Amino acid sequence: MPVQCSSCAKNRAVLKRPKTGHSLCKECFFCAFEEEVHRTIVAAELFKPGERVGIAASGGKDSTVLAHVMKVLNERYSYGLELMLLSVDEGITGYRDDSLETVKRNQEQYELPLKIVSYEELYGWTMDAIVKQVGLKNNCTFCGVFRRQALDRGAIMLKVDKICTGHNADDVAETVLMNILRGDIARLRRCTAISTSSEGDEVVPRCKPLKYAYEKEIVLYAYFKKLDYFSTECIYSPNAYRGYARTFLKDLESIRPSAIMDVIHSGENLSVRDGVKMPVQGTCSRCGYISSQALCKACVLLEGLNRGLPKLGIGKHHRLHGKLLSQEPLTEKEEKKLKPPEF
Repeated sequence: MPVQCSSCAKNRAVLKRPKTGHSLCKECFFCAFEEEVHRTIVAAELFKPGERVGIAASGGKDSTVLAHVMKVLNERYSYGLELMLLSVDEGITGYRDDSLETVKRNQEQYELPLKIVSYEELYGWTMDAIVKQVGLKNNCTFCGVFRRQALDRGAIMLKVDKICTGHNADDVAETVLMNILRGDIARLRRCTAISTSSEGDEVVPRCKPLKYAYEKEIVLYAYFKKLDYFSTECIYSPNAYRGYARTFLKDLESIRPSAIMDVIHSGENLSVRDGVKMPVQGTCSRCGYISSQALCKACVLLEGLNRGLPKLGIGKHHRLHGKLLSQEPLTEKEEKKLKPPEF
């Protein structure tokens, strides 16, 4: 028997919202989804009229839905924002080159300017070349660190005031779990923030308009809107640590649908006891990027790659930073520990 839309009570329902359990028709779902994102933006005061906002665009479902919704809401509610797309080309043959074609189509569909920055032009390395040297075990560390900095470099080139990313509720909950499991209190305090900013000319403030949107609903929105997006997973991420956190979270969600939001709210309400020593934010003495150490993670990773010592940026090697800064050669024992694995 057909189920009526629980919102308008006129049309036939085509979906049951994973987030609320309500049965809705397409138009009511679109309205509910967009209004929730709008309320998130307004409540958190994410933007100010006249700002230039870069949308981190990968061609995937999250960034494509983000670009579409941001354009719709900007026009509907007169945010007064100048929107543009910003993409990072990591240099992954058969994956990123294909997804960037989707981004270029999105540029035409949404009539937004597009800027693409690449690892090769910024660092002299592609992810294909990095994986050949480090293997598949720790490659996501390199990619994550380089991509974050590449987005900031691209944002500076575009002269944007803010970057908005497609991180959804599932992503935030996964990050909370990962930081708890790693005991990373510093990141745990930051990861649930809907808007982040750091001091320094090399860092552009970021925000997450889709922070409270479930991944399942983003997929449904993209499907029913017939949005053009790229759905293939990265070929280098089968062993990524995040994948295990994602599987665990999905198991929790199957038992308790509110688990995703519960984890996010738990992360938001965690506090650090007075007197606990936290990392002090400074700047990298080599590139000027934000860092709690003498050298930022990107510079250490890049130094290791250029020296043929890819393990240099994996794990805790802060005692070697002084040698790296002074260009002092490492001992034979130190180099042996940092050599690439044998294949």
